[in-house]
Amino acid sequence: MKPSYISSEEVESVLTWSLVNNGVEAALKAVSSKRKGACNQPARSFTLVEDNKGVLLNMPAYLGSYDLSENETNLSTLGCKLVTSFSGNSRLEKPMPSILANILLFDSITGQLKTILDGTEITSWRTASASVIATKYLYFHRSGIEINKSIKLAVFGCGVQGRYHSLAFCSTFNVEEIHLWNRSKGKAQILADELDKFRNSFVNKNVKIIVSEEKVTDADVIVTATYTKEPIINLDSIKKNVHINAVGAGETHHGELSQDLYDIAKVYVDHMAGAEVELKTLKAEIVGEVGEVIINKKYPSDGITIFQSMGMAAEDAVVAQAVVNALQKLN
Repeated sequence: MKPSYISSEEVESVLTWSLVNNGVEAALKAVSSKRKGACNQPARSFTLVEDNKGVLLNMPAYLGSYDLSENETNLSTLGCKLVTSFSGNSRLEKPMPSILANILLFDSITGQLKTILDGTEITSWRTASASVIATKYLYFHRSGIEINKSIKLAVFGCGVQGRYHSLAFCSTFNVEEIHLWNRSKGKAQILADELDKFRNSFVNKNVKIIVSEEKVTDADVIVTATYTKEPIINLDSIKKNVHINAVGAGETHHGELSQDLYDIAKVYVDHMAGAEVELKTLKAEIVGEVGEVIINKKYPSDGITIFQSMGMAAEDAVVAQAVVNALQKLN
């Protein structure tokens, strides 16, 4: 049987933040579950293509007996995301994106390849969604904080992930102010103008969208989505009970925050196995996985919390499954 192919346009036609958030939360819980067969997610592998300055990433995952919604229960998904990163693509005669992703879904009983999905949009959405879910349980579940409480959000870095995080947070939470900071102010202004066009889809349609000359540090929730090697936030410049989603894709994954922050903060990750490989140089105690917090309902009571985002194949697989299910309903 020939596998079906789902294009980026078809993927985008059914993506909503509700769909993606449900999928990512299911994946986080599965990864942290002690139940046998809940999740098998080996560490991602990297294949270098040195002559052309490229790399191929292989990210497999299996999730068994998980729920996406009340009507989508006891699902099993076997998937693998393949990502290529070729920095020279933008300089081609016909420029292409530097990063390209495809997600393969297999029959979890026979192993037959069933579906290939363009994975670029899914990757962007699920990365932002993981920060949303982390914020939901590490910030909004603290004592005395209601889920509909208005918050001030600060986004550092206005590139691809700055954009998706801004959209995800404003579409999910009651954001009264969003402060955008970028080394290039023009890039922040472009994002501000785009967000203004989307405000009718936000929880708070009257959200103040502010391009900040200085780094806004009195925010309740912060997102850092930069490539910087040097810290852009330190302990003295933030509130005592702030929650930070550190998403930066720099060399170490943790260059955006200063060491004095890590010295006192409670640090959480999406999966410990990935942290052991990719956060080797992080000098901080990792409290645990976000999925463990969700399952055990052991929410932080106060203080600074950091979600150290790495991304994982389980999220890609579950969101891809949710996209396939949504398209099948439409057809």
